[in-house]
Amino acid sequence: MAREKTTGLYLSVPSFFKCPISMDVMKSPVSLSTGVTYDRASIQKWLDSGHNTCPATMQVLQSTDVVPNLTLRRLIRVWSDSYLLRPESHASFNNRLALESLKKLISSEKTETETETETKNLSLGTLSSIVDFAKLSVENRQSLAKLDGFVPLMARIFRNCNEIELIELVVIGLDLISPEKGVKEQLIRLNPDDASLSSSKFAVVLQRGGLEARISAARVLESLAAFDNESRRIIADNSVLLKQVYHLATETDRTAAEAGFAALIAVATSRSSKKEIVRFGIVRTAGKLLAGPENSVKLIEKAMKVVEMVSTCTEGRTAISEDENCVSAVVKRLMKVSTAATEDGIGIIWRLCYMSRDRTAQESAMRTNGLTKVLLVMQSNCSGTVRQMCGELVRVFRVNSKSCLANYETRTSHIMPY
Repeated sequence: MAREKTTGLYLSVPSFFKCPISMDVMKSPVSLSTGVTYDRASIQKWLDSGHNTCPATMQVLQSTDVVPNLTLRRLIRVWSDSYLLRPESHASFNNRLALESLKKLISSEKTETETETETKNLSLGTLSSIVDFAKLSVENRQSLAKLDGFVPLMARIFRNCNEIELIELVVIGLDLISPEKGVKEQLIRLNPDDASLSSSKFAVVLQRGGLEARISAARVLESLAAFDNESRRIIADNSVLLKQVYHLATETDRTAAEAGFAALIAVATSRSSKKEIVRFGIVRTAGKLLAGPENSVKLIEKAMKVVEMVSTCTEGRTAISEDENCVSAVVKRLMKVSTAATEDGIGIIWRLCYMSRDRTAQESAMRTNGLTKVLLVMQSNCSGTVRQMCGELVRVFRVNSKSCLANYETRTSHIMPY
């Protein structure tokens, strides 16, 4: 039985809502590799004390990683609100009332040091309802973006709060409203001295957050990097953050992969950041996507764009040439995805086969009928720059073609196919 302090109610708590260690209702349920779920704070304390076993089963843990049990968390939240275990539960599960509660919360003057109090007042349930409110309609997202003090409040909680569930919700909320006018400006203007700290918090979300939060984090990073050069530099200089964005691009979930690739396109514009993502393995990842079964046009476009970006540096061209799938996959995708993907593909082939005169890349392109493909692109409605690249590639491929035929003895070898 659980006593509710403000009303004097006695409520029966389902046993699977309780942490096996603390025996309290779990605030942040996470599961170990053994499948047993604990409250995050309790199991982290157990692991930090040097244990390498599951407290409930005493099995030796193959991994100490924990996975958020989102389903159980939602069930606990619904149950607790149904029985009024939180004083603000009515507000937290009524979007409109939650919005009014939020307005009251941010209406008074606050300083940075009061964020801890704000976080306590703005419970998981209330913030969850604010996110649900934002998901309902464009009008709702606009009203939040225009709500004076909302973005600064979210930014303060994001920078100063260490509770992963709250940080996840803040990131998802910011992702939802980031397209609205003025949001990016507010985020960038807020405490620029803390920008490095904020980038580290994004890395935490990308490392430990659920898939939805990780996708939202990548989208917010993409938005900030595309909007502000200094933000882009800070993100690109954080190697841990850059690697986590790359890991998101390797996800099998299409939406996650698209978000990861889009963020890399916005962030990795400097030579150093391009070298870094090449080192992580972006060429191999993108090459598999381009060579694999049909994917969404957006994902193929983004994979092609990332390869095109890294082809501008020596390390990128080397990785592309050495990858057994990449060049042939790029050639095969020409004229089959979109104009943007085709033009990026021509840029890749041109840099390797014409500018670098990479023999391995030339042979790979020729084996995949590269000359015919380039001629088709040349005759299409492409830009003048791309048409010029195609012309230069045709000359390279024809020379290679003649060279091959010169070594092939046949009575009809005088008949040239081009």
